[in-house]
Amino acid sequence: MAEWIPIGKIVGAQGLKGEVRVYPDTDFPERFEDPGQRWLLQPGATEPQPIELKSGRLLPGKGLYVLKLGGITDRTQAEALRDCLLVVDERDRPQLDDDEYHVRDLLGLSVVDQVSQVLIGTVTDVIPAGNDLLQVELANPQTKAKTVLIPFVKAIVPIVDLTQQRIEITPPAGLIEGSVQPSLDESISTLPNEEPM
Repeated sequence: MAEWIPIGKIVGAQGLKGEVRVYPDTDFPERFEDPGQRWLLQPGATEPQPIELKSGRLLPGKGLYVLKLGGITDRTQAEALRDCLLVVDERDRPQLDDDEYHVRDLLGLSVVDQVSQVLIGTVTDVIPAGNDLLQVELANPQTKAKTVLIPFVKAIVPIVDLTQQRIEITPPAGLIEGSVQPSLDESISTLPNEEPM
């Protein structure tokens, strides 16, 4: 799926008229609300098929969207779409504001200390939180921790250079010695100016 980005997964039928429930995997609600052509990837398939989005709405309190898709007119047809992915062409990504980044673009970036220019590690995930957290696999772990979470705030992450595929950080004392545990989607991550809490 190199050129396709998953934006949601069909999790079942809604009612009797062919509507489907979709679990979203994007920060862009218009993907499910604005009518037009979308792409549907069947489980096990390698190429998606075009499908028309007739209408869509958010189910309040459920975190799911209900979609009416072209050609799907009854519950049986809707149930047959369970586990299909809705995808978009990678070239069809919305423009972002300054200091906003597509999560996919941050994954794999090198993380270096801005002062010493020493390689700290590689971004492996972006975890949504009050301020997003960069999960970084350490290049040379000094402790048992193999990864560290770095608050994605301007004070700690002053430079994100997508052209050079690197992030420069100014970590406070003790940050790199932290440890973590823990998805690839079409989420965005915003770099706030305020200090982390």
